[in-house]
Amino acid sequence: MRWAVILAGGVGSRFWPLSSPEHPKQLLPLAGDASLLEDALARIAPLVPAQRTLIVTSRALADVIREAMPGLPAENVMAEPVARSTAAALAWATARAARADADAAVVAMHADWAVADAEAFREAAATGLLLAQSEDVLVTVGARPTRVETGYGHVVPGAPLGAGRRIARFVEKPDTAAAESLMFQGALWNTGMFLWTARRFRAEIATHTPELAPGLRALDAGDAEGFFGAVRAVSVDVGVFERTQRGAIVTGDFGWDDVGSWAALRRVRHADAAGNVTHGDAHLVDSTGCVAWTDEGPLVVYGLTNAVVVRARGITLVTTADRAPALKGLLDRLPPGLAGERGA
Repeated sequence: MRWAVILAGGVGSRFWPLSSPEHPKQLLPLAGDASLLEDALARIAPLVPAQRTLIVTSRALADVIREAMPGLPAENVMAEPVARSTAAALAWATARAARADADAAVVAMHADWAVADAEAFREAAATGLLLAQSEDVLVTVGARPTRVETGYGHVVPGAPLGAGRRIARFVEKPDTAAAESLMFQGALWNTGMFLWTARRFRAEIATHTPELAPGLRALDAGDAEGFFGAVRAVSVDVGVFERTQRGAIVTGDFGWDDVGSWAALRRVRHADAAGNVTHGDAHLVDSTGCVAWTDEGPLVVYGLTNAVVVRARGITLVTTADRAPALKGLLDRLPPGLAGERGA
């Protein structure tokens, strides 16, 4: 029985001022005409039906997401009592699947991705699920690097295992020289798509994840408040995959990208001959490599290179593509009334 879990927490501070609690990042059409979350649901639907697709988000966003996703059962939007990072969120959702089906196999992903080839994405997911079930392992999907990238985690594949390989080691966000070396060694980007059986995932948490193990009894009983109150925050990468001896990786060539900041739109949206990406009534003159987004009337960008110019919610942001990933730090320095409510 296949289940899907989509992580969709946080408002998306790196897309300020467009993102807000009422319009969080995952509900914005950043990679195309549909929202990121709509894309994620459509991408996995041929493999896993909506009835077995769970979205994990915050209590602040749950109602907004339920309203935006009418095709998904309302109870399938799971609101965390408190944020405890990805390991806890995925353990909670996996336990929900296991209570419905003891033989549940889970594919976990994030809402904020761009994927060029949805069919190849599903093929990689199906391969990973089969490997997880046949070899009783935890699987991650690795994307073949297309550039030197210091913002992504890397995975070095090891010995062959079925349709994949064992994991030799993880390297988290290497510097430029290390990223170049890893590409030469055949390392893959760690996409954050994970696959496992519910039984194996729980067993690995009990053995290797002391941050979550004290909450397993509450988790088995369906006591979300008790579980989240008993655990400590840790990512699934660090808390499970970097500690397990049952880690494996399959390669997926499906044009994956993490839509992490305004600068990423230059990779995931159509760019003009000068490398500019626009949305709305935006006009760029003598400008190259820019992102110009407006929801509020005309926007003109003249003579800039690698700039990000955004007009939304009555606020205009002008920054560089290099500084765009650091917007969370900017918001901490702005007056509260201007920065507004925001999340991760």
